[in-house]
Amino acid sequence: MSSTQQQREADVSSPRRHDSARVSHARDFGRGFFAKLAIMGLVDALGVYVVITAFTVGSTVIAWSMVALLLVANVVYFTRRALPMKYLLPGLAFLFVYQVFTIGYTGYVAFTNYGDGHNGTKDQAVAALLAQNEKRVEGSAAYPLAVVSNGDELGFAIVDGDDVRAGTAQDPLSVVDAEVSDGVITAVDGFELLDRQSVLAEQATVASLRVAFGDDPAAGSIRTQDGRNGYVYTSILRYDEDADTMTNAETGVVYAENDHGQFESAEGEKLNVGWRVFTGLDNIRTAFGDERYSVPFLKVLVWTFAFAILSVAGTFLLGLFFAVVLNDPRLKYQRLMRSLLILPYAFPAFMSFLLWRGMLNTKYGFINDTLLGGMDINWLGDPVLARLAVLAVQMWVGFPYMFLIATGALQAIPAETIEAAKIDGAGPLRIWRSVTMPLLLVAVTPLLIASFSFNFNNFNIIEMLTEGGPMFRDASVPIGSTDILITMVYSISGLDGGAPKNYGLASALSIIIFLIVATISVISFKKSRTLEEIN
Repeated sequence: MSSTQQQREADVSSPRRHDSARVSHARDFGRGFFAKLAIMGLVDALGVYVVITAFTVGSTVIAWSMVALLLVANVVYFTRRALPMKYLLPGLAFLFVYQVFTIGYTGYVAFTNYGDGHNGTKDQAVAALLAQNEKRVEGSAAYPLAVVSNGDELGFAIVDGDDVRAGTAQDPLSVVDAEVSDGVITAVDGFELLDRQSVLAEQATVASLRVAFGDDPAAGSIRTQDGRNGYVYTSILRYDEDADTMTNAETGVVYAENDHGQFESAEGEKLNVGWRVFTGLDNIRTAFGDERYSVPFLKVLVWTFAFAILSVAGTFLLGLFFAVVLNDPRLKYQRLMRSLLILPYAFPAFMSFLLWRGMLNTKYGFINDTLLGGMDINWLGDPVLARLAVLAVQMWVGFPYMFLIATGALQAIPAETIEAAKIDGAGPLRIWRSVTMPLLLVAVTPLLIASFSFNFNNFNIIEMLTEGGPMFRDASVPIGSTDILITMVYSISGLDGGAPKNYGLASALSIIIFLIVATISVISFKKSRTLEEIN
């Protein structure tokens, strides 16, 4: 018998090996396995909810991306292989969701007309046009009406002859079992009646609610103004799906689809609701070619560079000054003074911005009222003073950080290097210029580049201190003297409520900002490598 066969028989006959195998198998289904199973069950449940919601609202890209993430997660965590991926997958998933997907979606929106009037798909635009152009049918009967709810969804119930019909915005009116007393609906099967107080609380929603009269769109819909009587409304627009045209039944004007996601007549009249379409480089051309945006864009671009450069230079020089002064061993109470200097950094920045905004108030601010004896200086209303105030506040908030990194860099310089320079006859100024400063820059230059990138997009200080004001007098868009590119994007997007929403143009400007910052950072890092040769 060969040695291999003997080994196999020994393996089979060995009870210890059988016990070991059983123990190993049992461990596979121990507490850790069931804990992993429970956690993955929660993750899968949340993921399935996201997928269903995404498909419901029409976000197929999000839905399929989530399906892919769930499949990868289950394969990775329920297999013995790909051990490193078990640790890397959570970070990679968040990187994909919050960075890669966000950048990709912003790039997609930048080449569309997404914004007010172009929020949805073409089918949604057609439905909105038909609904918004409804008029009451002349001579139509008034139906006794009650406002009902089906969960969170409001609807109507009407008395139609001997029947009661009920429905919601999603479901047309249909015959239901109900109770009617003296022409007033008192109960509806499957729905909850709203009392008068609840109807008044939802008055705006009730007034805008429309419930289709039946399955035939031509039958119109029921609408109400008082929550008690319903009337039949029909749209004055007629959509011809075969010809892809919208016709005004009253005037006979025909509107055809144009290249910009709208229905437009032969005379150039456009219907107010459109849909999202790919517009190519139109947003880029608008940013640089339309005077409404190009003129303030150049002003904002110059101020953005000035703000970022001056903020970095000012905070670094001030922080470096205090670092050098407090690095002298002959100075007493060093720890106490260092603690006091980092207090502005320990205090939340956004709270500092709001505090300074109050202190700079023209009428009752601490600076005007107390420090300047009641002077009337409009710190935040004058373009020059507002910019100086922004820089001063950024100096106050930012210099402690530079003080910390400069202190650490100075203390990291070997004392032997300074001593060798002194032995060679170098004076204090020469030592600083030829030894200390170069070694200091090797350590802090990457941080200065990062600080520049941060201040280039420092949204919080502008929005919380000046809100971009004072506004440009000659600008037709809500952009001001202290706006930087990122706050200009915020204003153009319309999220602040100051202008119509224009996500496409805002996304295009975001891409431009990204390219500017990326280019400057790459160039700066390449230049900073030359400093490393000093080491």
